[in-house]
Amino acid sequence: MNIAGKKILIAVTGGIAAYKIHFLIRDFIKKGAEVQVIMTPDSENFVTQLSLSTLSKRPVYSDFYGDNGTWNSHVEWALWADVMIIAPCTANTLAKMVHGICDNLVIATYMSAKCPVFIAPAMDLDMYQHPSTKQNLELAEDFGHIIIPAENGELASGLVGQGRMAEPETISEAIESFFTPNTGSLEGKTVLITAGPTYEAIDPVRFIGNHSSGKMGFSLAEEAAKRGAKVILVSGPSSQKPVHKNIELYRVVSAKEMLEKVFQFYKNTDMAIASAAVADYAPKEVAKEKIKKNDDSLTIELIKNPDILKTMGEQKTHQFLVGFALETQNEEENAKGKLEKKNLDMIILNSLRDEGAGFRNDTNKIKIFTKTDKKEFDLKSKTEVAKDIFNFIETQYLK
Repeated sequence: MNIAGKKILIAVTGGIAAYKIHFLIRDFIKKGAEVQVIMTPDSENFVTQLSLSTLSKRPVYSDFYGDNGTWNSHVEWALWADVMIIAPCTANTLAKMVHGICDNLVIATYMSAKCPVFIAPAMDLDMYQHPSTKQNLELAEDFGHIIIPAENGELASGLVGQGRMAEPETISEAIESFFTPNTGSLEGKTVLITAGPTYEAIDPVRFIGNHSSGKMGFSLAEEAAKRGAKVILVSGPSSQKPVHKNIELYRVVSAKEMLEKVFQFYKNTDMAIASAAVADYAPKEVAKEKIKKNDDSLTIELIKNPDILKTMGEQKTHQFLVGFALETQNEEENAKGKLEKKNLDMIILNSLRDEGAGFRNDTNKIKIFTKTDKKEFDLKSKTEVAKDIFNFIETQYLK
């Protein structure tokens, strides 16, 4: 295991998502890591020291002083850890972290930490979207910390939206990814990857888009970086954030912006993977003001967006070019047609008929086609799918 023998310091704060930490600790211990848990006083309203201590096989602390007056050394734990994870990280703890308000054991330990710090925020929808939270997350990133973004779903308040702490599997994968050494198989190569959806404006408020989360593209970027590649990641609107230092991220919104950014780099790349779900059409005219709801119907004239992947195929010189096809009918026939028409070296097919595949899911099920080969894979996490894709690419590109 990539984390076997690693010393992991988990700081639990006072949010309902604290119950998930039991599963995370269990996973880390199973994979051979050493785990030390510390808590804020408020977190004890949600989970107990006893349960966390039982799973971590170590005493758990929430105060500077023990029952017999001994000092619980935050400095010692901070220096001991190979990595520190604050999960769940509430808005309150996040604010204290970035503004140096040191009033509990967790913050004191954090401020003494010399190791990488991962933050898994968890809070209600409006709190997560509040400008102060966004600014504090940006500050934490500026400090060099790694944010594991909150996910969409039903929240404790009953609202539905972004704010749920990332699942324990997602946090575990982020930590394993951090500790995974480069294989070096793509050392010296530059890989260009597109990810996420594009949003095509109707007016200043509304847009045409799709449900792509960007998870597949970001997983591909992480895997390419682990193999030693320099990765240029061009992403449409997505809450995903890269972890690996070899990834250069460029955010865009529309298909035209993505096209422009892609061809800023395409000429000098060795490999390109177009996993973005680019909108096929965009409104012909974008209203300068919000369109008012006056009539019973509204007609919007759409025009074709530039076909980024086709253009990449037309301008291909030496690049190994990979496309994606998300299909709902005649899947294999359509994917093979796209492979030929767009001058691709390889195409990856997802079918929305396969449960767990496609947009928003943390899993995917793929088939890979070249002009001469076909390979089918089982349903896996998108992290594992990314490994399968690059393993296959290497049999073609590096042979």
